[in-house]
Amino acid sequence: MNLANKITILRILLVPFFMFLLLAEFPYSNLLAAIVFILAASTDSVDGYIARKRNEVTSFGKFIDPLADKILVTSALIILVEMGKLSSVIAIIIITREFVITGFRMLAASEGVVIAASGWGKLKTILQIIAIVAIMLNNIPFEWIGFPFDKITLALAVAVTIISGVDYFYKNIGVFRKK
Repeated sequence: MNLANKITILRILLVPFFMFLLLAEFPYSNLLAAIVFILAASTDSVDGYIARKRNEVTSFGKFIDPLADKILVTSALIILVEMGKLSSVIAIIIITREFVITGFRMLAASEGVVIAASGWGKLKTILQIIAIVAIMLNNIPFEWIGFPFDKITLALAVAVTIISGVDYFYKNIGVFRKK
């Protein structure tokens, strides 16, 4: 297994630690959870960079990398709903988009077509991560000045999640029309 794939696996292995810290009730547990979440999320850029730089892009990496992203974000959303910090409707919208587009990409792959990540998809991921961290940290430090940063980034994340889903589908529907 190459280094990039090991880093991706590390992202998955960090999820239980992040979950434990977020659910724990000791001083600064939310801050520690946010740090682990940010560390895990940042491995997404690192593993891709290493795979391309070393020319070690693998089929396993193409499969496990987006799966690791979904595991990380989905686990965060579910826990935030359970904690009462996030509306279940928002979590359902985001998670449904992830499953639908992942299924769409898998169907395309079965036809020999690789659907690459789009700019909208990358922006979606960044906004989701920022919103999740802001919610985990109870909007601190923005709460101190009365600025709803968490709500604004969450609204943007949901909007871009929907836009990116429509974009993927619209740009790639031709894959299935050819049959």
